[in-house]
Order: sequence, then structure tokens, then C-alpha cells
Amino acid sequence: MGRALGSPSAWLILVLCFADLFVNYAVRLGYGVILPAMIGDLGLGRAGAGTIYNAYLFVYIGVAPFAGWFTDRIGARRVITAGLLVLGTGVLLLARAGSLAAASVAFGLAGLGAAGLWVPVITLVQRWFAPRRRGLALGLLSTGYGLGFAASGVLFPPLVELSSWRAAWTLLGAAAWILVLPNGVLLRSDPAACGRTPWGERPGAPAGPPGPAEARVPLAAVFRMPVFWRIGASYALLSFGLYGLTTFLVDFAAGRPGVSLERAGLLATVHGLFQVVGVLLLLPASDRLGRRDTILASNLAVALVIGRFAAGSPSWAELCALTALFAACYGATFPIYGACAGDYFPRGAMGTVAGLWTPFYGTGAILTHWVTGVLRDETGSYGLAFGLGAACALAASLLMLGVPRRGGRPVAPPGKGEPTR
Repeated sequence: MGRALGSPSAWLILVLCFADLFVNYAVRLGYGVILPAMIGDLGLGRAGAGTIYNAYLFVYIGVAPFAGWFTDRIGARRVITAGLLVLGTGVLLLARAGSLAAASVAFGLAGLGAAGLWVPVITLVQRWFAPRRRGLALGLLSTGYGLGFAASGVLFPPLVELSSWRAAWTLLGAAAWILVLPNGVLLRSDPAACGRTPWGERPGAPAGPPGPAEARVPLAAVFRMPVFWRIGASYALLSFGLYGLTTFLVDFAAGRPGVSLERAGLLATVHGLFQVVGVLLLLPASDRLGRRDTILASNLAVALVIGRFAAGSPSWAELCALTALFAACYGATFPIYGACAGDYFPRGAMGTVAGLWTPFYGTGAILTHWVTGVLRDETGSYGLAFGLGAACALAASLLMLGVPRRGGRPVAPPGKGEPTR
């Protein structure tokens, strides 16, 4: 297939999507870094702090399935550009919030914008890279959110100290607005539409996987596939464990003797940097080992780490080491679950399926913010809450045992082609 003059390359698409995730996840994960300062200034308890984050997540999980549907129908470029504009607006409003209610509304608007980023971005990248290169591409892409979190751990504590938590949100809101123009001008939603083929595709290979790959799959057919529910349930349980620790990690560490907020914020940097290590190692490895087995091993490691946090008060060195291992698995989690949409479902349904899994993930995250916040307020420690998170991560691992080993060839709907197992 010939190449259209002036059309973008897969690598330009990847760079733009990297920048989008960098800002998006600096907002989402940077909340935990800025949180201790917001608690004091706005007079919040941990349950109230969880409520602000849950406002973001409620909107996010309610809209994300539609974002996937729109991505498959009107294109990722439009969805991503609109998402950045709304995200920036919500974050700038959060910087001016003076109450729990105002902060919740503003962060909820940010969640609306964020819903237009993750699913469209991973769908877009999977379309621009051949199936045998998706793990590599998603690994490189996903360094964006790890580095975004790492940057928040370095920049935000001193910025809060020198100015205020409001300055940190203002900086992030402006960054999201700046990305609107290059995304709107340069992104392309499908390589075929601009005369290109996915990067890494062998000469003469078809544009998509064989069989049902190009057909649109009715939602009812997706819902009848057991693999959809198994992966979704695993995603929900793991999300409970991941977000319970990540959101309250800095607050947990800042409560240790001799650990200041600025020093505790360094754990966010460790977290972010080792997310990069995780995606660069685990996602390419999943191209060879298979998504299921990689997810299974990663989820078990997450359960062990959270269980250790629940068991007692680790030293500062152990805190850093545990955070590094946890982060390596955390970083790979979202893109590798997202890659399952390309491996187990037809090409024309990738965005829709990834979007439909978002409520599973969001439900786990919402519940853990309330449960963890309430248990911390009531018991005075995070032990019980983290213990529950470890149990959920373990259950997420066990659920993946029911998912077939399969890679690179999507499952056909029941009654069409190969049956699901």
C-alpha cells in the first residue's frame, strides 16, 4: 500500500500519545502527592479526600465505555483532542476550589476529560502497530504515565512548599491545554486512511487479523464471551489493590517517624520511574510469554507487596524497594489488560471492549478510595485496608487462570468462527 504525502508515521503518533499520557497520569496519580497539602488547607479527612478522587472516577467510568464506542466510529483524534481540552479545564478549576464540593465537581470534570484519553490512546497505538509489535509499542507508550508520576513526585512537593498546592494544579491544567493543538492537527485515527500500514507488519500481511477481525461485533456477542467477564472481574479486583496503595502511599509514608512530606513524595518518584522499568520489561515480554501468564505473575507480585505493607511498618529502605517492585507491576497493568482487547477480540471492537472494561477497573478504584479512607480514619492505620487490597490482588490472579492462553488472534463471537473457551 502506498503512503500518503505528509501523512504521520506510527512513531509520531506514539510520541504525541506519550505526551498525552504523561499529563493525564500526572493529574491522576499526582493527586496522591498533592493530597496531604489539600487535606490541611481544605480541612478534609481521608474519607473526604477519597470522595474528591471518586468524583473523578465516577465520571470517568461512566463515560469511558462511550469514549471507546466513539473511538471506533468517529476516530481517536477527535476524542483525544476534546478530552485534553476538558481535562485542562477541570484541573484549572480544581486549582481554584475552596471546598470539598467545589473540588469534587472540578475533579469530576477532569475525569470527563481523562475518559477521552486512555482508551482512545491505547486503541490508536494498537492500530498503528502490528500485533507482534503491540507489546513493544504499548511498553514505550506507557512510560508516559510512569514518568508523569515520577515528575509529580519531584516537582510538586517543593512547589507546594514554595507556593501552594494550587500552583501544581495550575501547571498541569495549562499543560493539558497546550497539547490540544498538536493532537488536533497531527493525529490520524487509522493508518489505512492515510495510505500507511501498521509499523512492523510483514509485507503482504492482511490489514487486520483473519476471520472476524474487520467485522463489527454486536455488544450482545461481546457480553456472551466468558473471557470478557473473567478479564473484567480480574481487572476490578486488581484495581482495588493498586489504587488503595498508590493513592494513599505518600500519606502512609509521611506518617512514619522521621519521614517528612517532601521525603515521602520521593516514593512517588520511585513509583513513577519503576513504572517505566515495568512497562519496558513486562509488555515486550508479554508478546512472547502471552498476556495471561504475564498478568498472572504480575498480580501475584502486587498481592505480596501490599500484604507486606499491611503486615507492619517497613523501614525507609524497604519502603523504597517494595514501592519499586509494586510500581514495575503497576506500570504494566493497564496497557497489558488493554492489549487483551486486541488479542481476544476483533479489530473493529478493540476500543469498545477496552472501554467496557473501564467500569470494572473504575469500580475497584472507587470502592478502595472509600474503604481505605474510612478504615484509616476509623482504625488510625492502613493495616486492615491494605490487607483487604492484598486479598483482592490475589483473587485477581486466580481469576486469570480461567482465561485461555491465546495471543495475537482474537476470539470470534460464539457461533461465528472459533468458539470461546
